[in-house]
Amino acid sequence: MAEPRPYGSWRSPITAEMVAGESIALMEVLPEGDELFWIEMRPVEGGRYVIVRRTPDGATTDITPAPFNARTRVHEYGGGSFLVAKGVVYFSNYPDQRLYRVAPGKAPEAFTPEGPYRYADGVADLRRGRILCVQEDHSRGDQEARNTLAAVSLASGAAQALVEGNDFYSSPRLSPDGSRLAWLTWNHPNMPWDGTELWVATLRPDGSLGRPRLVAGGVAESLFQPEWSPAGILHFISDRTGWWNLYRWREADGGVEPLAPMAAEFGRPQWGFRMSTYGFVAAETIVCAFTSRGVWQLAVLASGSSRAPEVIPLPYTEITRIRPVGGDAVVFFGGSPTQALSLVRLDLRTRRSEVIRSGRKVTVDAGYLSVPQAIEFPTEGGLTAHAWFYPPQNRDAAAPTGEHPPLIVESHGGPTSASPSVLAFWVQYWTSRGFAVVDVNYGGSTGYGRAYRERLRGQWGVVDVDDCVNAARYLVGRGLVDGKRLIITGGSAGGYTTLCALTFRDVFRAGSSYFGISDLETFHRDTHKFESRYDQSLIGPYPERADLYRARSPIHFTDRLRAPMILLQGLEDPIVPPNQAEMMVAALRAKGLPVAYLAFEGEQHGFRRAENISRALEAELYFFGRVFGFSPADTLEPIPIDNLP
Repeated sequence: MAEPRPYGSWRSPITAEMVAGESIALMEVLPEGDELFWIEMRPVEGGRYVIVRRTPDGATTDITPAPFNARTRVHEYGGGSFLVAKGVVYFSNYPDQRLYRVAPGKAPEAFTPEGPYRYADGVADLRRGRILCVQEDHSRGDQEARNTLAAVSLASGAAQALVEGNDFYSSPRLSPDGSRLAWLTWNHPNMPWDGTELWVATLRPDGSLGRPRLVAGGVAESLFQPEWSPAGILHFISDRTGWWNLYRWREADGGVEPLAPMAAEFGRPQWGFRMSTYGFVAAETIVCAFTSRGVWQLAVLASGSSRAPEVIPLPYTEITRIRPVGGDAVVFFGGSPTQALSLVRLDLRTRRSEVIRSGRKVTVDAGYLSVPQAIEFPTEGGLTAHAWFYPPQNRDAAAPTGEHPPLIVESHGGPTSASPSVLAFWVQYWTSRGFAVVDVNYGGSTGYGRAYRERLRGQWGVVDVDDCVNAARYLVGRGLVDGKRLIITGGSAGGYTTLCALTFRDVFRAGSSYFGISDLETFHRDTHKFESRYDQSLIGPYPERADLYRARSPIHFTDRLRAPMILLQGLEDPIVPPNQAEMMVAALRAKGLPVAYLAFEGEQHGFRRAENISRALEAELYFFGRVFGFSPADTLEPIPIDNLP
């Protein structure tokens, strides 16, 4: 029987190096004939995005050798970084943002000119010798970047705008016969999950567009993933009923028909390009994924039928990036509480699935893995909020009798996003050492309908903080965690929620912020085009409501801070610049509170380098050990902590 040891000091086989270095992030997948292509982000290669090809015999090859990095910066978050046509791979290269092509057996060669241009979400129009894509033009100096739908010549690399005038475009999709083009568009201050429009136009023989026709959408209807069926019928996802559901367009009369209406979400927030939750395996047969109460399922749907989707039982709770392979299989990214997100192939005839590429190379005995419990808890206004609760778990450890574990409250980024119930080794790093973790899908999160998503409208820094506080109080009230050792953490928007909770609430006893926002006015002035009006829906119009921006900025209320804090920041972050963390660190030092600050060269928004991910995680553990007075079992490199007694 294991000797009791204090929570936080349990010895775990899940090391920081394992969390960071022995994993990859799967980003995009595209089939081409009987081959598969996908992107994987490799922390051990400095966070490089690599395109991989898999042939029918199972052999894999890297298409983009070092130092090429297949990542676009359109909207800064990217996505839609590559496409494949007739065996040729086209991709955006991160350092110069030019488009490159890789023919079989050849080295990558650039074919667009040097310049301040970015490209994303491309589709091949080989009949006309071009790629149709989103182009982002940064040539106008201090003015806002210009976004268009452009045609890029495969011969010269020259780009011609096909559609322009709006602030944003995405999802250019050619009909199967190449005669029509569909696309999404939206304008400030909307984000794509607020309101978008779907347009269609005929392509003339010279490649120009005929008069566009509005299919659906508006300022209060969010559309997602327009897709042509093999028969040339346009489908899309809309939240016009309050839920992202599937529809198809009746071109003859301009009407739309719902397919399998239900209180579930078929869509996701479009932070990146080329996201997909459905695809056609036959003219009227759709394989789709939908989520209810945070759990995703895969189903087969007959487009021309009123029958409910036929759910395919699978061991996955997270399913995304669905791509048909021929007419009898699909590939997707799937994960579960005991399996990291992986590239999966499903045979639709036999219903057998196989993992083609796992997000992790190593396995850990189940005795060290904490399986999350879906919890619903009361929050402000008589409402209910959602979270995933992970109790401490380590088969070799035991806690002293009567002791409750410290709790880490995780506030996800976005804030329009959601935390899935997928095996995440950063969570297991903590739970296997004796911490409890609650991953909060606060009001404003996706997967629970538009009304839940809009709880955060005008209430950022309030609703999200309330829900994180109430998740902690709920678990304390049930006797599951120690109310005197509550920690909150988060990155980006989650970092902002963390800073707000530590400033405006007296609940948490420590916190860690990864590239979090401390001054909303500075963020409003400094951030990039895609998010430059996002805060107006989350807070209010600026400068008209500058009072709200100041009232919800932790930097102006450091006199209320009482808890120690560690801040971690990438020095090349274009979304939340380093000055946001540095201002907070200076204020904490001046106030005399324990504070640690780690800044990482070469990191942007979201750490990608294995050595930095590992260092940040161990620094947090060291910091919490010093603050709460326990000794981690790990041998940790000390970090400087100012004002520590």
